[in-house]
Amino acid sequence: MSERDWPIEGELVVCSVTEVKDFAAFVALDEYEGRQGLIPIAEIARGWIKYIRDYIREGQKVVCKVLHVDASRGHIDLSLKDVNEHQRREKIQDWKNEQKAHKWIEFASKDSDVPVKAIEEAMYKEYSSLYGAFEDIAVYGDVTLEKFSLSDVARAALAKVASENVKVPRVTVSAILELTSNKPDGVNVIRRALRSAEPKVDGAEIELLYLGAPKYRVKVVAPDYKTAEKALEKAASAAIGVMERAEGAGKLVRKQK
Repeated sequence: MSERDWPIEGELVVCSVTEVKDFAAFVALDEYEGRQGLIPIAEIARGWIKYIRDYIREGQKVVCKVLHVDASRGHIDLSLKDVNEHQRREKIQDWKNEQKAHKWIEFASKDSDVPVKAIEEAMYKEYSSLYGAFEDIAVYGDVTLEKFSLSDVARAALAKVASENVKVPRVTVSAILELTSNKPDGVNVIRRALRSAEPKVDGAEIELLYLGAPKYRVKVVAPDYKTAEKALEKAASAAIGVMERAEGAGKLVRKQK
């Protein structure tokens, strides 16, 4: 259920068809408890409609676009024809994800003895999507949890639920780091450079692999390419900096495709 009481014009909403008449279909808005909407026959499908039940039926789950909202009269006009198949699939998936997130909050509430409503309100103050909030908890941990005005116990419960249920997408990037030194203690210089090539970058894991002098593979695993590239550049810059300060040399060579 959304934090808002009413949908807004242009919004896509998941609905359950409750009644079909010859002139319109009546639906319940799944994300707005207690709200009902109407789809006029002209908004059911494009072209001439002979039998409305050829296009919509009771009990069906549909995705509609909000055309008009009159809160004072309790009226919500909807369109089924203005939603394409891609939008429908995407909206249904988002809705299913939010259903999961609500269930996860129930688990966190049970573990922490903090009411479900209190947890949801704290998360909605920072995120428009509960599922999106859980994704960020899984990736960024305390950085995200500290945004919520909740007790440490509640935050810990949310962290536990996120780690057990959210599958964090990961990407991998790698490159070759070439480090050379003609100094008598060049081996020690390179060792220092390699140690510096493992900086801490939130959400990223950096791994170094010796390929044979002067080459070392730098592999970074992160939630997205932007974070991965940032970590890779930071690791290479740190190592090359150490080498250059010791009158050595270093460069990052991208893997050939």
